Amino acid sequence: MYGPIAHVLGARPNFVKAAPVIDALAADADQVTIHTGQHYDARMSEIFFDQLGLPEPDVNLGVGSGSHAAQTAALMVGLEREFLDRSPALAVVYGDVNSTIAAALVAAKLGVPVAHVEAGLRSFDMTMPEEVNRRLTDQLSDLCLVTSPEAVGHLAREGVAADRIHLVGNPMIDTLLRNLDRFDTAAVRAAHGLPDRYVLATVHRPANVDDPDTARALVRGLHQVAEQADLVIPLHPRGRAVLHAAGLDAHPSVRVLDPLGYLEFIAAVRGAAAVVTDSGGLQEETTILGVPCLTIRPNTERPITITHGTNRLVSVDELPSAARKALDAAPTTPRTPPLWDGKAGPRIAEVIRTHLFQ
Repeated sequence: MYGPIAHVLGARPNFVKAAPVIDALAADADQVTIHTGQHYDARMSEIFFDQLGLPEPDVNLGVGSGSHAAQTAALMVGLEREFLDRSPALAVVYGDVNSTIAAALVAAKLGVPVAHVEAGLRSFDMTMPEEVNRRLTDQLSDLCLVTSPEAVGHLAREGVAADRIHLVGNPMIDTLLRNLDRFDTAAVRAAHGLPDRYVLATVHRPANVDDPDTARALVRGLHQVAEQADLVIPLHPRGRAVLHAAGLDAHPSVRVLDPLGYLEFIAAVRGAAAVVTDSGGLQEETTILGVPCLTIRPNTERPITITHGTNRLVSVDELPSAARKALDAAPTTPRTPPLWDGKAGPRIAEVIRTHLFQ
């Protein structure tokens, strides 16, 4: 008799990736969903369950924010309790947030197998907390479920056995394609008074928003973009105070919004003339939607969004000229990366079934 499959979810990208996996396993597997509460704002978490058709979480640990050490420690204590109570047959973790590494560590200590969705992505920048989380989680995982071909090579070079690596495609794109008809750009424009032509921005990475001087330089760059087209920025709770202190909303063409639900946010992305971001997942979503994406980072763990998509890495100094080029460029049709076809969820479910039941 097998215990349940436990899905550990902590932040927006996790919910978007998990929805097709949970759905694909629903017919023949006992599942529990553990929401860690790493994103404690309802607009950053609960609304995604509603919009994506995810089952209500079986438990919400309500961990909230804190330093990396404090948050990860609280996550491990709560997850250990849940794993001991539920005896899962498998812990499925997603992406690279603190909930991901916390669940992998707890599962490994308790002898619970781990499946990592989005394994093998590498920025090769160990100053990024996400890179630390990714690398350690992959080493602890029995199943490394890979979204793009280059990640297979990264794992192999790190000594991960071939029978642990499975190229399955990108479940975040499953969710995007499944909801294409629900992304109502006109409704989002009307609800927030957006113009027909705008640039959408999201920024939250520590390297961009933690240091006040860096944040001020970023805000200057965003203001220069706003000289070319209205800049719409749904502002992540992380970094909000620093960016406001740097004068983000002082420019008349900058529209600061509260965080949006998944459907509204992707509708806004779909209608944008260009996107400025430091997010990982948004590089993927813009690739499929064909929206020019300027990523304010020196590296990306998703290089396939550059070779196959619309993504370009830029510095803050390069941002204004890069935005001008993106706004002036004719629309192009990006190449779709391999297996980004809306069927990653079923492929992941089949790998899990084979691992558990055969």
